[in-house]
Amino acid sequence: MDIGLLALRVLTGLLLAGHATQKLFGWCSGMGPDATGVLFEKWGHRPGRLMALLAGACELTGGGLLAVGLLTPLGAAMVTGTMLVAATALSPQGLWAAKGGSELPLLYGIVAGALAFTGPGRFALDRVLGFHLAGTGWGVSALALAAMSAGVALTRRRRAPAPAPT
Repeated sequence: MDIGLLALRVLTGLLLAGHATQKLFGWCSGMGPDATGVLFEKWGHRPGRLMALLAGACELTGGGLLAVGLLTPLGAAMVTGTMLVAATALSPQGLWAAKGGSELPLLYGIVAGALAFTGPGRFALDRVLGFHLAGTGWGVSALALAAMSAGVALTRRRRAPAPAPT
């Protein structure tokens, strides 16, 4: 089980980190913060560039924490909350990623949320440092934090103002 959790954490965390660098730096064929900010504006997240940077920072930090197994419930909450917001933005396109849907953020969010309950396993910094951050209480707390943070971001959304008549 511990080897499986290690593989799941490291691969998910590294993929999330790569996903984050697309927003933050334009790496990995990403759009960078300016173009991603325009997309975030279309989704109602203003100011778009700042919100794109915040999302990227949460993905990078949360993914990094999951990858190394440090403060696992916090990393899981960061990832899950960010992915809830992303899944909501993509939901009008349906479920499947091939059509621009919410499949990928849902998968990342579910994996991160599950890790909040299982904990990182034996091969993790949490274990080395003597942290015992696994179980139902930690999982529920992580999901509650994710839901609250996503709720704040989602309630802040607003549509672009209508263009002024010419």
